[in-house]
Amino acid sequence: MTSLTLARPDDWHLHLRDGAMLRAVLPWTVRDFARAIIMPNLVPPVVTGAQAAAYRDRILAAVPDGAQFEPLMTLYLTEDTDPDDVAAAHASGLVKAVKLYPAGATTNSASGVTNFDKVRPTLERMADIGLPLCVHGEVTDADIDIFDREAVFIDRVLDPIRRNTPGLRVVMEHITTSDAVAYARAQDDSLGATITTHHLVINRNHILAGGIKPHYYCLPVAKREVHRLALRDAATSGAPRFFLGTDSAPHTDANKLLPCGCAGCFTAPNTLPILAHVFEAEGALDRLEAFTSRNGPVFYGLPVNTDTVTLTKSPPNLPTHIDTEDGPVTVFDPGFALEWRVS
Repeated sequence: MTSLTLARPDDWHLHLRDGAMLRAVLPWTVRDFARAIIMPNLVPPVVTGAQAAAYRDRILAAVPDGAQFEPLMTLYLTEDTDPDDVAAAHASGLVKAVKLYPAGATTNSASGVTNFDKVRPTLERMADIGLPLCVHGEVTDADIDIFDREAVFIDRVLDPIRRNTPGLRVVMEHITTSDAVAYARAQDDSLGATITTHHLVINRNHILAGGIKPHYYCLPVAKREVHRLALRDAATSGAPRFFLGTDSAPHTDANKLLPCGCAGCFTAPNTLPILAHVFEAEGALDRLEAFTSRNGPVFYGLPVNTDTVTLTKSPPNLPTHIDTEDGPVTVFDPGFALEWRVS
């Protein structure tokens, strides 16, 4: 196969940041994706409907002239979140999901949840109105190994939340383990799971073997090879509960290379060529559209995009980094030559 046309993809987990960084990275997403679920972990976080509306306006102002892109806004769940404000933001059509960060789990998550009983009223209201909960699925207990935090979260937090809140639609975001794949496959269609581009490519050896590679450091951290292979099997299976959420997370090189460097991989520029490589290697190019363009809209109750993108078998001309007013941002390097381009 030398050409492949897909319904225009969506990104169901995206960090755009704000200000100069937003203006620099947004065009790379707009080029290939029609819509994206926008993460709310700014400083300060996007907690209210009014804050989400203001952030959406800033995103739309940064869309290149003539381009079409719809930011799908989320609210950052805190222990003080007002269920009425959440319901109003959803009813207006502005907010498509609420994001749960366990406090301290990842970048800008200090305002997240520690006592899950305090957010029960909000979760119950969300179940009533059909508003999905997007979950960063890791515990933060100091005595739990970082490579085990996702599996422990499923048992201690996620499954109890779902059992205690009937009807709540949940997205397990950026899953990284065979445990998460198995849990997702065993549930009903009220549960979805996103998989990132980079977790299909790297395991923990890529970060640590032969020297530390800061640009491969992300949260949740990449796991053993057996888990990466489980993710590839899930993503390429065509199963409707698995869909693309890049978790593209730009940081300047200066912030990635600090003694305590930031977590995140910037994959917006090369996600589609990387995915074409992965799906071709798995003999599953015919299932790429389901993963990138169909399963996500179905879960969120949105129409599949009617416009298309075409991938051709030709090496792309993509940058190794992009320049921003804050400094350069390195583009994720998959470690192999890309053979597909978006044409």
